[in-house]
Amino acid sequence: MKTRTLGKNGAHIHPIGIGAMSFSNFYGTTNEVESHSILDAAMAAGVNHIDTANVYGMGTSESVIGSYLRANPAAKDHFCIATKGSITRNPNGPGNVFNNSAPHLEAELDGSLRRLGVEAVDLYYLHRRDPDVPIEEVTETLAGFVKAGKIKSIGFSEIAPTSLRRAHAVHPVAAVQSEYSLSTRSPEMGLLQTCAELGTALVAFSPVGRSLLTDTPLSHAAVQDLAFLVNNPRFMEPNYTANIAAVAPFQALAAQMGMSAAGLAIAWVMAQGDHVIPIPGTRSVTHFTQLLEAADRVLSAEEIAAVERVLPIGWAHGERYSAAQWYGPEKYC
Repeated sequence: MKTRTLGKNGAHIHPIGIGAMSFSNFYGTTNEVESHSILDAAMAAGVNHIDTANVYGMGTSESVIGSYLRANPAAKDHFCIATKGSITRNPNGPGNVFNNSAPHLEAELDGSLRRLGVEAVDLYYLHRRDPDVPIEEVTETLAGFVKAGKIKSIGFSEIAPTSLRRAHAVHPVAAVQSEYSLSTRSPEMGLLQTCAELGTALVAFSPVGRSLLTDTPLSHAAVQDLAFLVNNPRFMEPNYTANIAAVAPFQALAAQMGMSAAGLAIAWVMAQGDHVIPIPGTRSVTHFTQLLEAADRVLSAEEIAAVERVLPIGWAHGERYSAAQWYGPEKYC
């Protein structure tokens, strides 16, 4: 198994990380015991990259990781932890706002460090940009946290290639996080290439399409109880039924190749560049094992072509976000 790095000079990590949004109830009910079981399995498998955020369960995800680190002292040296800040409740009404001010980000970072029980995190992302704050200014803020010893590297979530270039001119950007999978291929319109050019890792969240690219996609009934997915175009009818039908040949292809659909989906993401690091999330140790099938599986050109024949670019029905969910991510091209 070949490790990957979080940026040009960053930590060497397992090629597959853990997306710890699933340690909250975002994709269904879970608890600390189940999340700790996944972390146990991760340590046993050599997986050492955890990605979380202060808003995942309003601190729940970070607290669950922190309690695991306290109970397992060796895990502090094992895991490379990334977290995020800037999303906060709107004080003047419903919804969220993005606060990129230095005092707010430092206060949020300090809260994350307390919940995690660590003195520094390996990677700290600006979760969302405030368009009224120049990216150069917020990059300077993040660089200040590096100088203070609170973080080891900086990253941005859901930004455009042009924004990455502006930030990188101020301070090296170790990672950009963006949704990337067989069902969401927009990073190929410049972000994938710019990250490779600058030595920035592209951390791919939702690499199994929020369950669509697995052998057991969330049922339409289950989706009705999930606040995010129930309003997501790809999980609303008639798109949901069309997407389930579209992935059936992919599931069959994965079986022919001796893999789970999730394993094949992640292997495809990893094949897009050595700088691409998928971070699938799960609430199940069994599913976690399937996700790791890709770690030692290098797809041939013929296998990649076969995957893209059954799921060609643009196959997914519905946008990846609703109009409300598009608030924050930077669109480009």
